[in-house]
Amino acid sequence: MKTLSLFLLFWLLPFTSAHGEDINLYADKQVEVHQNEQKMVAVGNALARKGDNSIYADTLTAFYEKNKQGKTVFKTLHADGHVKAISPTTKAYGNKMDYDLQAEEIILTGTPAKIESSKGETITAEEQIIYYPDKQIAVATGNVIAKDQENTVYADKMISYFQKNASGDLEMKEVKIFDNVKIVTPQATATSDRGSYLPNEGTVHLFDNVIINQDGNILKGDHAETNLNTGISRMLSGKNGQRVSGVFKEKKDKDKKAAQPATTPTKPSQPQQEKTSDVQ
Repeated sequence: MKTLSLFLLFWLLPFTSAHGEDINLYADKQVEVHQNEQKMVAVGNALARKGDNSIYADTLTAFYEKNKQGKTVFKTLHADGHVKAISPTTKAYGNKMDYDLQAEEIILTGTPAKIESSKGETITAEEQIIYYPDKQIAVATGNVIAKDQENTVYADKMISYFQKNASGDLEMKEVKIFDNVKIVTPQATATSDRGSYLPNEGTVHLFDNVIINQDGNILKGDHAETNLNTGISRMLSGKNGQRVSGVFKEKKDKDKKAAQPATTPTKPSQPQQEKTSDVQ
């Protein structure tokens, strides 16, 4: 497992990077304006567009208010039915999306909710995916499955933390994984109660009831660490000094023979007397 890029991308949902631009509503059937309720409703292949970002749905409902300059300012946007949100780097799919522009919260639900990157990386969650642009935190819950080209991560809950780098770009700081954690790579399968991923260090840590199965060789302990840059994994003892245990599968004779290089037959040599030694 040399990369874990599946964690680097999924949470940048549409509209979060275009705060200074207007939201425009379109629909095939109709766009209604309810002045008393201060809302707009777009029906029939509805589209909300803001800059390079778009949200499609069967119905879009936007609540608004007038600011001091008399300009219409959207407060919330609700998408229902066949939701598809598209940004330059990601696509999100679900049954429903609620975007609170004032509370800085986006909630995507579906069966399951799904986000995929332009590189083919995906994450799905059977309950919901929530992104807090202002806090730079994303939470996925309910049988969460994250995949990239080589690796798959399973958990009941994943929390991603972002921060701005020196260039002002948003990058991932840490991912925390909780409950029924399972990581499947081409080299091994690992399970644990919880874990964390540190992109800047390139390391994955698994904690509590850790089991690593690599080609039938099994390691058990309370803390495992994998360096994604070197591909080296190690099992460490827990805080209370719990022992690390392992079960290693012995190769069968045919496997040993298959692993041995072919040799060129040589003429039989004269037998030599066997040497023996005693170990006290």
